[in-house]
Amino acid sequence: MGKQPHLLVEEGDLHDVALLPGDPGRVDRIADHCEDSETVAENREYKVVNAVYEGRELTICSTGIGSPSAAIAVEELAAVGVETFVRVGTTGALQADIDIGDMVVATGAAKDEGTTKRYEAATVPAVPDYGTLSALVEAAETREAPVHVGPVATDDAFYAETDDHVAAWNEAGLLCVEMEAAAIFALARRKGLDAGAICTVDGNLVEGTQKGETDAEELPEKAKDNVGRAIRITLDAVAAL
Repeated sequence: MGKQPHLLVEEGDLHDVALLPGDPGRVDRIADHCEDSETVAENREYKVVNAVYEGRELTICSTGIGSPSAAIAVEELAAVGVETFVRVGTTGALQADIDIGDMVVATGAAKDEGTTKRYEAATVPAVPDYGTLSALVEAAETREAPVHVGPVATDDAFYAETDDHVAAWNEAGLLCVEMEAAAIFALARRKGLDAGAICTVDGNLVEGTQKGETDAEELPEKAKDNVGRAIRITLDAVAAL
């Protein structure tokens, strides 16, 4: 087997567990928390780094924005031997009691995107495996981070999330909306592999606080360095897997 066409990696290059941020810039931020790191490949929205955290070898791979590019990452990572996928990202809250800076660990994702429809029926659930899910919850609780555990929405039309969409998600009891989890969960399940997702809240759609609207200096204390906290929680969880 040659190199994968998008990630530019081949069998033997990577470790068995991969952290999946969306932002390529966040790959280096995660690697900065590790004892050792080495860039393996970089192409388009994908940056792939191998690292070690508390003795645990791991891979970090950006997915870009949305389910199509996340699905490509999972397909190619799985093809070269990755067995566990952990999304670590940001999200917009859909419930009034979820604050900026809180963590959300997904128990499932509503498939409000188009990618998974090419793989399976919409009625097939997009869910994480229990081991990865519980490791993320335990790591968040150990670090005493405000954490909400429940279903989320995965959407692929950021600028088409109307008030009606937000109201419907809110009434359904979905905790937040993001853009990659459903594809990651669905593809991992179909391949008999493991997956989970933790996201930190950077806005609240029902409260009218959109991504990027809040000045960092005005954020409550728990919202400061919220991405850094999510990264540390994810690394703790991976070390325990």
